[in-house]
Amino acid sequence: MKKILIFASGSGSNAERIATYFAEKGTAQVCVILSNNPRAGVLERAKRLSIPALVFDREAFYKRDVVLNIIKAEQPDLIVLAGFLWKVPVYLTEAYPNQIVNIHPSLLPKYGGKGMYGAHVHEAVIANGEKESGISIHYVNEHYDEGNIIYQAKTTVLPTDTAESLAEKIHLLEYEHFPRVIEEVLGIKC
Repeated sequence: MKKILIFASGSGSNAERIATYFAEKGTAQVCVILSNNPRAGVLERAKRLSIPALVFDREAFYKRDVVLNIIKAEQPDLIVLAGFLWKVPVYLTEAYPNQIVNIHPSLLPKYGGKGMYGAHVHEAVIANGEKESGISIHYVNEHYDEGNIIYQAKTTVLPTDTAESLAEKIHLLEYEHFPRVIEEVLGIKC
């Protein structure tokens, strides 16, 4: 069975969707969830799903081998960023080339980069009068949202959309496509 390690900073809805998707299929499992936010909702979801979860601080992530040693001990087949807001350090992208994937709530390269997450992205899309938005699933490199794109899905932005209504459309795309694309990246036959 393939092993997935998830990094998350927020509520964890994508992390839960990934965990339940693979639990139902029996082809992979989320072995641990790592979070930089001790108050993140993902920690409660992990507890409810009986998935081990660990919290780390900035020093452990950027200056020491703590996080790297956790990852090495787990030996994941894939590392997934599911709403993780910190820039991944070079030591991790070098240790796991093309083994770290992220989901971004826009059609990259538009609306990517530092500070472009969640509502910030949707507000910018609305403010600029975009006709479509979507999701981008991509490999992670040493720059925010610049790794090679694996998959994109689009949705129409209506003149009546708000950042909140657009966020709902984007979440539906994330839930539908992220687990399936992870499955493809892992080489699991459907």
